[in-house]
Amino acid sequence: MASTAGDLHRPGAGAPPSAFEAATYRKVAWRLSPLLLICYVVAYLDRVNVGFAKLQMSTDLGLSDAVYGFGAGIFFFGYFIFEIPSNVILHKVGARVWIARIMITWGIISALTMFITTPTMFYVMRFILGVAEAGFFPGIIFFLTIWFPARYRGRMIGYFMAAIPLSTVVGGPISGALLNITGLGLSGWQWMFLIEALPAILLSVVVLFYLTDRAADATWLAPDERAWLVERLASERAKRERAKRFGILEAISNTRVLLLAFVYFGINGTNYGLSFFLPQIVRGFGLSYTATGFVTALPYVAGTIGMIYWGRHSDRAGERREHVAIAALIAGLGIAGSTLVDDPVGKMLLLTLAGFGIFGVLPVFWTLPTNFLAGAAAASGIAAVNSLGNLSGFFGPYVMGKIKDSTGSYTIGLLAIACVVGFAMLVALSLSHDQQLENLEPDEVLPPEL
Repeated sequence: MASTAGDLHRPGAGAPPSAFEAATYRKVAWRLSPLLLICYVVAYLDRVNVGFAKLQMSTDLGLSDAVYGFGAGIFFFGYFIFEIPSNVILHKVGARVWIARIMITWGIISALTMFITTPTMFYVMRFILGVAEAGFFPGIIFFLTIWFPARYRGRMIGYFMAAIPLSTVVGGPISGALLNITGLGLSGWQWMFLIEALPAILLSVVVLFYLTDRAADATWLAPDERAWLVERLASERAKRERAKRFGILEAISNTRVLLLAFVYFGINGTNYGLSFFLPQIVRGFGLSYTATGFVTALPYVAGTIGMIYWGRHSDRAGERREHVAIAALIAGLGIAGSTLVDDPVGKMLLLTLAGFGIFGVLPVFWTLPTNFLAGAAAASGIAAVNSLGNLSGFFGPYVMGKIKDSTGSYTIGLLAIACVVGFAMLVALSLSHDQQLENLEPDEVLPPEL
């Protein structure tokens, strides 16, 4: 999966990688990326499949759009409270054990959601699911910084985060089909929660025995590859820490970290505001559950393409801020434009365009905090950006639900989240970004932090 030497060469990036370097990183990428991608597909599906469950659950439990939006979004309060502590623990005990713990916990809780009978139980289970999953995403981003230097990071984060749209590309049709299952006194939405939780539990075992915490332990690399990789990563990490050293508390309170959290707030608010309600918008076209699943997947197909293409394009161009801003602009224009069109085909075309921007922005965005944070500060700083930014996962769905209850339409809610991502675009353009730190070359080798 790593790119060729020609693909990596760009102005200001230093010398292109040798054949040895390219081959080593190709081996690392193929070892780690597929499993991480599959794990995040499952994680994200278990987080957002409540959007499909609502098609039946709201009637069974008597949930208004506002109640549903609050319950869907309260997940992020549990996520926010436990995100930073979880990532600090991951830094201490290693990604392999902690990610496996996260996965089996969220799988069990997601399955137990099938037993809710009241709005209060819905709120409680969503909150606990957020607590269980806290630390998974920033933990993987931190894990990637342990294995990949900055020049590879846009595309590697893109490969990993492609799981977000892929979870709906794959899971949308599956979730829609599962809603048709009945039996043993269970409704379709209950079967959906149960069946879609099982992969997380099974994958936790795979993670425990397959992942490798750091390059020094990679027995699946040849000895010369392993020694070179340890030295390469240690050299880059040492240079970044000398350029700017942060403690954990300083990283959490750093102005640039907080501004990045605001940008992520706008990006995520748009993502979740749309994701939790898109199945209802599409169902309103008069489609069956199964057809709703397939049509809902279309913006996420474009999002998958956007993530991989835009992350690679940013790496080749050697530029970050403008790539973040352009993708955010595409997202905002697509969502806002969809409110002006009543024809289902035209509306879905614009929402599909928005999907490219919403998801294309993410891998490039996550190169920004990893550019100036390293070590424990990276673990805590990335978690701070993710946890603060993810609070929009509550406000986006809740605001959408309240507006829908008040107006009977999704139009104003969609315009609101389009404006939020527009503000995020402006803040992203104002941020400083030290491109030289991304282009550090390993002219000296220091002992790795083991």
